[in-house]
Amino acid sequence: MELSLFRPSSSNSAKDKSLTLSLKNIFGFTPGNIHLYKLAFRHRSAALDLNNTAKISNERLEYLGDAILSAIVADFLFKMFPLKDEGFLTEMRSKMVSRAQLNKLSQKLGLEQFIETHQETNGLNKSMMGDAFEAFIGAVYLDKGYVNTRKILLNNIIANHYDLEELQRTELNYKSRLLEWSQKEKKNLEFKVISEEGASQKKQYQVEVLVEGESLCTAVDFSIKGAEQLAAGKAFEIINPAT
Repeated sequence: MELSLFRPSSSNSAKDKSLTLSLKNIFGFTPGNIHLYKLAFRHRSAALDLNNTAKISNERLEYLGDAILSAIVADFLFKMFPLKDEGFLTEMRSKMVSRAQLNKLSQKLGLEQFIETHQETNGLNKSMMGDAFEAFIGAVYLDKGYVNTRKILLNNIIANHYDLEELQRTELNYKSRLLEWSQKEKKNLEFKVISEEGASQKKQYQVEVLVEGESLCTAVDFSIKGAEQLAAGKAFEIINPAT
């Protein structure tokens, strides 16, 4: 079963010890189940073959981490800026969790040294680093729970690696930029709500970006507008990987 990959084992290899020590030095905590973190850094090109029935990589943890990261950042901004409206909060969250921002953050933290990939390139694709960071947050959540994940993210990452004043000055509206791109390239662009989960204030929306009718990416958030911005950021990174 896939869940067996998440269970602590008696493995005490030098590689596991090295990863444990590195994560403690970077993030200030000791991993409990190191196998979760190893999986978080396993790109789909190096996916494990599970009895010829499934390929196991960091994609599921990335999905989970994306949602946890968005929720924690939304809560942080809500309390940090009590007089700001929903539009400001949505845009700030988009800036903080944008693909470009997470790529830079991962590079700054040195996460590329942990990523396992079989992709033959001269270096890691930048999006791999942002994806790995989200998967890492998913691993922390499963290993340490929401409260500890929030503390680690706020105290060890946001406090040390984000400049909120600079982010406020940064113009960033990926949805508008994506629309401009589609008009310039004469491509049909569509944002589509494909699922809703939860009830009332806890409802989350999953939005899909389609170009010429084909799915490019998806994102989940607590508002349709927020999910559109997050999805647009991912889409913009895909069509402009060098930006």
